[in-house]
Amino acid sequence: MDQADTVPKHVGVIMDGNRRWAKEHGLAASKGHAAGQKALYGLMHHAFSCGVQYLTVYAFSSENFKRSPDEVGYIMRQVTVALGKYLKELVDGGVKVVFLGSREGLKSSVLKAFDMIEAATANNTKGTFAICFNYGGEQELTDAVRSIVRDGITEAEITPEVVANHLYGPEVPPIDLVIRTGGDQRISNFMLWRIAYSELMFTPTYWPDFSNDEFDTMLTAYAERQRRFGK
Repeated sequence: MDQADTVPKHVGVIMDGNRRWAKEHGLAASKGHAAGQKALYGLMHHAFSCGVQYLTVYAFSSENFKRSPDEVGYIMRQVTVALGKYLKELVDGGVKVVFLGSREGLKSSVLKAFDMIEAATANNTKGTFAICFNYGGEQELTDAVRSIVRDGITEAEITPEVVANHLYGPEVPPIDLVIRTGGDQRISNFMLWRIAYSELMFTPTYWPDFSNDEFDTMLTAYAERQRRFGK
């Protein structure tokens, strides 16, 4: 691995364990999500300071709508509050925010918050913070195929590059390192196209307890791996 590649350009994080963390602390699930949100923004700034250029997090999957109405409602309210709370910090910190996922089924207040923060941070260059919300990897690929058909692209013209250019946020590159917290070792429909050659790392640590030190340990482990890309 070249020296320039020892720090992953793009890190994807499956933030798992908020509810179990809350249960172990005798708290409501909402408290776990709040703690997870605090951990997220701390890690985001740290990751960019380490040289990571893109950080993508799995915030809310399309399957998460199957959870209780109270929990889903809390998450929808909290995301709009959090975006307002951290807006100035993100703008002043030079962080560009993009949302990856389907807009279908989301309330207008959530969509308005997404559009507002994307517009406010569009010209920032310190790092790109991509938030997968109402996201599913299979749905992303399905929507990409639909977009290709709408664009009138013929079968002979379809290449991997064409597919990549029809994904959500096509400017977001492939993921170099995927981290999953919470102990489970599965992908859970996360960024199926962009993780084709990702390095995978798993930790039993619940997301609210995931620290910058543990992240640094994973960066060190990543730097020691040899990525062959099939060669």
